[in-house]
Amino acid sequence: MREWWVQVGLLAMPLLAAYLHIPPPQLSPALHSWKTSGKFFTYKGLRIFYQDSVGVVGSPEIVVLLHGFPTSSYDWYKIWEGLTLRFHRVIALDFLGFGFSDKPRPHHYSIFEQASIVEALLRHLGLQNRRINLLSHDYGDIVAQELLYRYKQNRSGRLTIKSLCLSNGGIFPETHRPLLLQKLLKDGGVLSPILTRLMNFFVFSRGLTPVFGPYTRPSESELWDMWAGIRNNDGNLVIDSLLQYINQRKKFRRRWVGALASVTIPIHFIYGPMDPVNPYPEFLELYRKTLPRSTVSILDDHISHYPQLEDPMGFLNAYMGFINSF
Repeated sequence: MREWWVQVGLLAMPLLAAYLHIPPPQLSPALHSWKTSGKFFTYKGLRIFYQDSVGVVGSPEIVVLLHGFPTSSYDWYKIWEGLTLRFHRVIALDFLGFGFSDKPRPHHYSIFEQASIVEALLRHLGLQNRRINLLSHDYGDIVAQELLYRYKQNRSGRLTIKSLCLSNGGIFPETHRPLLLQKLLKDGGVLSPILTRLMNFFVFSRGLTPVFGPYTRPSESELWDMWAGIRNNDGNLVIDSLLQYINQRKKFRRRWVGALASVTIPIHFIYGPMDPVNPYPEFLELYRKTLPRSTVSILDDHISHYPQLEDPMGFLNAYMGFINSF
């Protein structure tokens, strides 16, 4: 019996080795176009991907988009054209470890570094002295909070923020409900490298689909685009490191929530209320209590964690209503 299992194990080993080194999927034409139309800049020897579109001529308005976990700047593609009709510059980046940006490992990924990369990008583009509108989602909300904290400190070289619009981000650790896989990866210890290596499209799609609403779930091709962005540069192998932002958010809650609660710039929140990660009504009640002067747009009942993808027109209308209110 023991010899039989040994033979099975020997046969399985090359198959498992081949499986663990499956190359990333080919980019779809749409995702390939997104990549080729973008650019890269270098931050401390690391390549960071970004998009920078010129929109309305003569307008001074600039909007910078900060994407969520575990996806990329491509999350904004459905509202991109609409934003160019209102803003002179529409800018988005793939954070370090995401999308087409570099994904170094081992590396200590942090919200502080991601905020510094945003600042570096705007210096690279010569926009460091311009007033910036920030539009963020999920993980990007936390980066926006750190940028807001730096802006509040009036430190030289920091972003000058004109307005901030957040969306479906876990800005409060106490109301955030991470997915099971996220919990396993952020606290997995020795298991984390194994789990990230074993992650595949099936595991990814089964894990991500439930955070979308029942009528607005992504198609298989859309899920493949998301997965292709993650697998680029072996990004699945750094997911556990990126997820340390959950622990950072708890540690720096006072700094980041305090930054939101104490500033005087216009702040808005666009909310998909079916979000299982930031559940209704607990999240919204705490948000309104903590930020009473912030305005809020609640989308249709069936919209969930990715409102800009699930209801792009509703999301865009809500954002334009906010931008045009001041």
